[in-house]
Amino acid sequence: MKTYDYEPHPVDTSDVKLPSELLELSEMLARNVHENWALGRIGEGWTFGPHRDDDRKRHPCLVGFEALPEAEREYDYRTALETIRFIVKSGFEIRRV
Repeated sequence: MKTYDYEPHPVDTSDVKLPSELLELSEMLARNVHENWALGRIGEGWTFGPHRDDDRKRHPCLVGFEALPEAEREYDYRTALETIRFIVKSGFEIRRV
């Protein structure tokens, strides 16, 4: 298959309504996703830079979650939220113990 023939078909989770505690979890998950991403980049030798520079391994998002640009925080949050919705849609239960 050629990449230009690819058509994504994600599971439709638009009907999944999450309770407030899972919305709280999605915020925690979004932060943790960023922390893991940053840890991986730092482990590969990347450092903070005002502009992304792949050759010099500089990235402007190597900052704490709160300091990320709004679009980056929103990306992490949407990813976390969609992951939780997928888990619930797939019949799994998430609960705090």
